[in-house]
Amino acid sequence: MRPGLLPAVLVAAALLLAGCGWFGDDDTDGTSVFDVEPGMCFRSLEQVKAQVGDLDQVSCTDAHTLEAYAVVPYDKEGSTFPGEDDLTAFADGHCAQEFREYVGVDYLDSDLFFTYLLPSPRSWEDDDRDVLCVITTAGEPLTASVEGSER
Repeated sequence: MRPGLLPAVLVAAALLLAGCGWFGDDDTDGTSVFDVEPGMCFRSLEQVKAQVGDLDQVSCTDAHTLEAYAVVPYDKEGSTFPGEDDLTAFADGHCAQEFREYVGVDYLDSDLFFTYLLPSPRSWEDDDRDVLCVITTAGEPLTASVEGSER
């Protein structure tokens, strides 16, 4: 495990458990997870929820803890929900690959971390097949986009 990885692992676990499903109004006025695009920045989740519908988008020049860097369609055959283990393995590999292209340095050489939001069984039924890859830090907020930063 990389030094300093524990805080990011906790953030990753919180986001991973959140999923991308949508169970109606969650009383936020943020950006829907279905509308997130690479380069968008967000404040961290105020509380861990079983499902995340919206994220609190901010300018990347404002303090933020999350930056979307890839939306990767799950491209394996089948129409049934593949399960969390398969989706997690898919996300781990694809988000690591996309990291280098976005940041400009290999994930293992970076001081940044990644996590992701996965489709939930319910959102899968509504044709949600995308994994949302998100960059985060081990504590201090970001105050600029990390795209091409080679951090």
